[in-house]
Amino acid sequence: MYYSSGNYEAFARPEKPEGVDRKSAYIIGTGLAALTAACYLVRDGQMKGEHVHIFEKDPIPGGACDGYEYPGIGYVMRGGREMDNHFEVMWDLFRSIPSIETEGVSVLDEYYWLNKHDPNYSLMRATEKRGQDAHTDGKFGLSDKGAMEIMKLFFTPDEQLYDKKITDFFDDEVLNSNFWLYWRTMFAFENWHSALEMKLYIKRYIHHVGGLPDFKALRFTRYNQYESMILPMIKYLEGFGVQFHYNTKVVNVEFDITPEKKQAKKIILLHDGKEDSVDLTENDLVFITNGGCVENSSLGSQNTPADFNTEIKPGGGWDMWRKIAAQDPSFGHPDKFCSAPEQSNWMSATVTTLDDKIVPYIKNICQRDPFSGKVVTGGIVTVKDSNWLLSWTFNRQPQFRTQPKGQLVGWIYGLFSDKPGNFVKKPMRECTGKEICMEWLYHIGVPENEIEVLAEHSANTVPCMMPYITAFFMPRAAGDRPDVVPKGAVNFAFLGQFAETKRDTIFTTEYSMRTGMEAVYTLLDIDRGVPEVWGSVYDVRDLLNATVQLRDGKKITEMNPTLLEKIAFKAVLKKIEGTDIEKLLKEYNVI
Repeated sequence: MYYSSGNYEAFARPEKPEGVDRKSAYIIGTGLAALTAACYLVRDGQMKGEHVHIFEKDPIPGGACDGYEYPGIGYVMRGGREMDNHFEVMWDLFRSIPSIETEGVSVLDEYYWLNKHDPNYSLMRATEKRGQDAHTDGKFGLSDKGAMEIMKLFFTPDEQLYDKKITDFFDDEVLNSNFWLYWRTMFAFENWHSALEMKLYIKRYIHHVGGLPDFKALRFTRYNQYESMILPMIKYLEGFGVQFHYNTKVVNVEFDITPEKKQAKKIILLHDGKEDSVDLTENDLVFITNGGCVENSSLGSQNTPADFNTEIKPGGGWDMWRKIAAQDPSFGHPDKFCSAPEQSNWMSATVTTLDDKIVPYIKNICQRDPFSGKVVTGGIVTVKDSNWLLSWTFNRQPQFRTQPKGQLVGWIYGLFSDKPGNFVKKPMRECTGKEICMEWLYHIGVPENEIEVLAEHSANTVPCMMPYITAFFMPRAAGDRPDVVPKGAVNFAFLGQFAETKRDTIFTTEYSMRTGMEAVYTLLDIDRGVPEVWGSVYDVRDLLNATVQLRDGKKITEMNPTLLEKIAFKAVLKKIEGTDIEKLLKEYNVI
């Protein structure tokens, strides 16, 4: 496998890999990484669909990319997905996946037209004092010292960031700024999370720094991610005859390991409570989704809280990874990620409005008609003075194809599930759906004497507790995640958020899909380049623009340098006078 850029290889079709007709594939999980691997096996690997087997422990596919209506409970979306125009692998694949909405077009076509005609941006990024504009006003509010702390992290070698926390590099100059409010709520970072992941995110999205305050950098699907992304992939794979095995837990994968070679030799399964196994040869390729950010997630309902269940049980992604990791050091260290659920959890809730009584409060904040079918909030609205650090969003409506006319389905999440609310004096994790709705209604300005009645009769709210939702942000070091294809592996690969690939960032759809593509291209030796991670961090224009945007448009000449720095700076300006460098710096408002 190798990386490429540009469109020379982007539009090429690879030749059929040698010997692929003699090979089979076994994929563990049906999340985005696993489905992507399956799609590349049949599209570019040209493997026979009936040779591809996908094991899923649940009765439905999708992994973390969900969006279902549960009978007797209601609509549920555990999370949302924010997409970027430079998700190179994602768009490479979705150009080939037919839309299930519009005949004759691809998922990419559909998505591209939607976001061109209805571009995303927020008209109110944050509120305070019960629904009033927090007046972050698109500003980061960073001092020169805070900006330098971010700059220092940006230039610190990865090796010096192993097992370090964000608070090892940022103090109140950053942590009390609008920058951190935008950042932590958009990406779900906590102060104690990995400084390395923080640096990787800054580098990966340096071209979008200016879009953080109003979300104009983001794009969204038409419906929830299950209906807009997962279902088209499932239909595409079924068209090739790919075999799906639901209600089938993979308990372990056993390996033959020598100094020269590592080979998966057996998959241990539980199907309908009975143990089974699949014996493997070198021609049987295994794709392992290890770990899982939504493992142990639990739903409540309008009148019951969601359980905070941290016990890791057989048949789940963490237990399977532990058993695999025990067989070789190169298979990673799962306990670096799954041993501190108090530091990796947050809660979400799906709220469905049942009549028109809550709608005016939503409309007052988003400043748009929620029933227009177009962008509503334009991303999350963060409640700046919420004890739970509550954020909420309504994307384009309807969010579900079956959603009744006149109803809105939105999403709420809180980063601090252990803190008592401002109105409901209970931790979020102890609240029913109705109580979470009451806290949200309080923060969007509903009169206090109406809150309980509206939460009970004008909305249905379903809470979800996710103990390991940000497990991948826990401080880590090299080797804690296995490489997508470990050294010496001949017939297996790791997939998803806990596999290691270069330069990309976890907690994104692109990361999952990239691991799927790299795994297939490596094991089948497909002779076509995997598109490299977008190189904005190496583009001087993006670097200059981000530097100025981060300082709210202030030029470097507006900093407060020492006398020696001032003399040196004047000397540099004199040297570049009349050159293209001077023109470039002026074009991007650096000087």
